[in-house]
Amino acid sequence: MWESRAEGLHGFWEAVTQPEAVAALKLTLGISAIVALINAFFGTIIAWTLVRDEFRGKSVVNAVIDLPFALPTIVAGLLILALYGPHSPVGVHLAFTRSAIVLVLCFVSLPFVVRTVQPVLYELDEQMEEAARSLGAREHKVFSRIVLPSILPGILSGVAMAFARVVGEIGSIVIISGNLPFKTEMASVYVFNQGQNGNSAAASAVAVVMLSVSFAVLLFIGGIRRLARTCLGRGAPTPSGSRRSGICWSSWSRRSRCSSGASGSRASTRRGRRSPTPTRSTPSRSR
Repeated sequence: MWESRAEGLHGFWEAVTQPEAVAALKLTLGISAIVALINAFFGTIIAWTLVRDEFRGKSVVNAVIDLPFALPTIVAGLLILALYGPHSPVGVHLAFTRSAIVLVLCFVSLPFVVRTVQPVLYELDEQMEEAARSLGAREHKVFSRIVLPSILPGILSGVAMAFARVVGEIGSIVIISGNLPFKTEMASVYVFNQGQNGNSAAASAVAVVMLSVSFAVLLFIGGIRRLARTCLGRGAPTPSGSRRSGICWSSWSRRSRCSSGASGSRASTRRGRRSPTPTRSTPSRSR
């Protein structure tokens, strides 16, 4: 950060507004957003399948999900290059394209979403879903009013970590991308090349921009996560001390209001029908 201020604000602005730097930053942010959305969708599906379903090879799938944590990132790039390179065994050639960058970054960052959603699904009480179905809720209502409010904070946390990882990723893309300026050159590779060429001030300036963007996205997603906990009906307290969410709580409140109104009307009817108690007159004594 201090290195980026070596030439003053004018030098900093000039370094980050270079056409090659701007193209690298735009490509990095665009691909990071696409990868985050893909991971949010498929990561949630994979986590749901691993938690709710039993099938053969489940332990193998769990091991494959954790594979990017164990492998060096450059090995992941070599793996994608071997599968989808010029000599692809499946007949698909994606090397040195933006599609290859998206593919390898999805592979590297997918475990962040899966491993943050899984614990939330394990703690989710399935009795609430059954109660909602017994009250007539359809499956999409059960998911949107019961499941989604509970797992949304976990999804957002995984997306935030995946986005921050993708913005600064270099090992897995340095081979598969080809590093073509204005085409497939990511910001992290641009920073590396500028540092190798002795232009440390420009490298530091672009690195500061990447750090600021990642920090701003983390703060933004953190705010959305807190807002989701309060606005999507998660954990609405009930008089019994338990926590209901979504349709269960609304149905319980409607039933309680109806039952209290009916009991009040019955009580008033009984009071109206009750005959007044006769007053006993005391005879006056004659003198």
